[in-house]
Amino acid sequence: MVFPRAFLIALAALGLLPPLAAQDAATLQAGGATLDIRFVGGAVPDVRQAALEWTARAAKAVTVYYGQFPVPRVRIDFEVGRQPGSGRTWGDDVPHIRIGIGRTLDSGALDVDGNDWVLTHEMVHLALPSVEEEHHWIEEGLATYIEPIARVRAGELPAAKVWSDMMEGMPKGEPRPGDRGLDRTPTWGRTYWGGAMFCLVADVKIREATNNRVGLESALRGVLKAGGSIRVDWPVTRVLDVGDQSVGVAVLRPLYEQMHLEPSPVGLDGLWRRLGVGRRDGQVTLDDTAPLAAVRRSIMAP
Repeated sequence: MVFPRAFLIALAALGLLPPLAAQDAATLQAGGATLDIRFVGGAVPDVRQAALEWTARAAKAVTVYYGQFPVPRVRIDFEVGRQPGSGRTWGDDVPHIRIGIGRTLDSGALDVDGNDWVLTHEMVHLALPSVEEEHHWIEEGLATYIEPIARVRAGELPAAKVWSDMMEGMPKGEPRPGDRGLDRTPTWGRTYWGGAMFCLVADVKIREATNNRVGLESALRGVLKAGGSIRVDWPVTRVLDVGDQSVGVAVLRPLYEQMHLEPSPVGLDGLWRRLGVGRRDGQVTLDDTAPLAAVRRSIMAP
């Protein structure tokens, strides 16, 4: 979950941001960035080591996807004793991530089997400018879409699992009766999976329009290169326009105009067929003879 920079400033001004009594600290370098890590409440050595290794993996995945770590410096606070899997990100001159972890590995301190995606998800938030609240879907949608792909590219996950998870999750993002566009339907499904669906469609369209030469990551790298990260506030249209200019084709802005006010169903069944993603006997199948099989492979390729 991401909180805009203005929200963080307001909390601090009101004295509502709790003080951090960090009792342990460490520093990591990743992708040209410095990661300042604190363990709020202290951590036993094995939990501390596991958290540092988790941080390094997440930073590597994000760096592989974007070609660099999104910001020059970030503060990461592991809140020891807080529910594992709870994550929050704030924008500021030095952005700030808070992650809950347990007190011992035996008690599931990091709950690696269930929540190992969380830190990568939060780090993806660092790579997008803060946008207005009605566009929260693009912040969460990008993080939902990119996190598993980045981890496939970093060697953490098999591509087949990610396609399987997308087939299961993305229908939750399709508009339901009474829903409007992404800017006007702030439900959980439309925010996270509807946003992720926007990203998948954009990724495929960019690759189709450029003969699979570039994809969504190229557009987002262009946003970073133009100074767009969570450290700044941008209108969403500026994010999309800079992304389109970076890949040399108009995809993001027209897709936004199509989906932000109107329901605009995607038709996922047809998209899966074109990509060659299917199911048989409960298992995902990948068809390399499908029309967009090369696009499917390149989305996950490092």
